[in-house]
Amino acid sequence: MKYIAATKADFKQWLEMALQLWPSSTDVDLLSLFKSISKSKNQDIYVCKNEGSILVGFILVSVRSDYVEGLTSKPVGYIEGIYVREQYRNRGIANCLVTLGEQWAFDRGCVEMGSDAELDNLDSATFHRKMGFREANKIVCFIKSIDRKNA
Repeated sequence: MKYIAATKADFKQWLEMALQLWPSSTDVDLLSLFKSISKSKNQDIYVCKNEGSILVGFILVSVRSDYVEGLTSKPVGYIEGIYVREQYRNRGIANCLVTLGEQWAFDRGCVEMGSDAELDNLDSATFHRKMGFREANKIVCFIKSIDRKNA
């Protein structure tokens, strides 16, 4: 397996995996995200390629300077997304991607790493614990539309 920073040539295969991770996103949304990351110094995508140069996993990491629940330093590294194709799971690929993401963040002055998962995503919670993360908090977010006439 080879672990490298994603390039424009990786977009099509990355998009396929990103749509699996973020199914409510569109191709257009993810193309815009990929383009903005390629121009950013505070975000990056690393991919894992098999011997046939097929992408089998990726990690999207960022540096955040805003408050991150449970962390005490700024800036912090953050895993915005991580995905490994199902047939390649349980082979240590995600562990290597997380380690790569941690090194990337450390190289940018971060000494802590954050991440998140939806409350009902128990597989992600289990994965995070295996990677050494501890739970910082659980929240439920609420939204409401308001009628300007009554505001």
